[in-house]
Amino acid sequence: MATIAHIGLGIMGSGMARNSLKAGHAVTVWNRTDRDLHPDLASATRAKSIAEAAQASDRILVCLTGPDAQRDVLLGPDGLAAHLRRGTIVADATTTDPKLTHEIAAAVTAAGAVYLDTPVFGSRNEAWEGKLDFVCGGPRDAFEAFRPLFDPLSNSVHYLGETGTGATMKLVGNLLVAAQMASLGEALSMARKANLDPEAVMGVLDVTDYSSALIRGVGRASFKGDFSPHFYLRHMLKDARLIGDTARDLGVPLSATSAIAQLYQAAVNLGLGDLNASGLHKMQFDMAGLKD
Repeated sequence: MATIAHIGLGIMGSGMARNSLKAGHAVTVWNRTDRDLHPDLASATRAKSIAEAAQASDRILVCLTGPDAQRDVLLGPDGLAAHLRRGTIVADATTTDPKLTHEIAAAVTAAGAVYLDTPVFGSRNEAWEGKLDFVCGGPRDAFEAFRPLFDPLSNSVHYLGETGTGATMKLVGNLLVAAQMASLGEALSMARKANLDPEAVMGVLDVTDYSSALIRGVGRASFKGDFSPHFYLRHMLKDARLIGDTARDLGVPLSATSAIAQLYQAAVNLGLGDLNASGLHKMQFDMAGLKD
C-alpha cells in the first residue's frame, strides 16, 4: 500500500480521499477552509498546514474549485510548490485553464517535483463510488508511477500526452456536457408544455441512439424538480468561461457554446448557482411559462 496526500475536500475531493482509504492507502488530507470531515474519512491524518500535507507523501492528489484556488493553494507564497519534497508527483484533478497548467507545472518542476494535469469526468456519485474517468497529461513515466493510485478512484484512466493535454481534454468534454445540459432543458420544457407523460418520455430517452447517462439521470431528476447539487451550476459557468478562453486561444469559433454560456450566466444571476448544473432547467422551465 502507498501513502498519499489529498489536497481539497469538496464534493469531489472527499470522495477521492474516501476511496484511497478504502484501498488501504495511508491518507493525509488538507483543505484550505476548515470543515468537518465525513465519517468515512475518520482514519485519515488531518494536516495542520499545506506544508505538513506536502511533506506527508511523495504522491499528492489535488482537487480544487478552479484557477483562483490553484493560484492560492499551489502557487501562493506559502503554497504547495514551496514545500514539496524532491521527487514528489503532484496529480491535479482541478478543471482549469491549460495555460495555467503550464505555469503550475513549471513551478512544481523548479521545486524538483513533477506535475500531472489529471482532471476527471463525473460528479458526486462517481467520486464517491470510485467511478471517475481521469484524463491525464504530463511526463509519461510520472503518469505510470501514479497510475496505481488512480485505480481505486476510477472507472477509466486515459493518458493524453504532454503537459496541458489532460486539462484541454477536460474542456473538450465539458463543452459537450454544457451543450447537452442546455438542449435537454429545452427538450424537457417542450415535453412538459405538451403535457407528455414524464415516464413515457424517459422510456423513449432511455433507449434511443441519442441518449446518454446525463440524459437518463438528469432528465428524471429535472422532471421531478430535483436540482440538488452533484456539480454546482456556478462551476459549470466557470468551465464555460474556460472553454471560451481556450477556444479563442486556439482560434476555434464556438457560436453555439457562447450562447449556452450566456444561459449559465443568466441562471447564476437569478441565484441558481448553488444548485446542480441542471438548475439551468429550472430557469428554462420558467422561461417556458412552466411551474417547477
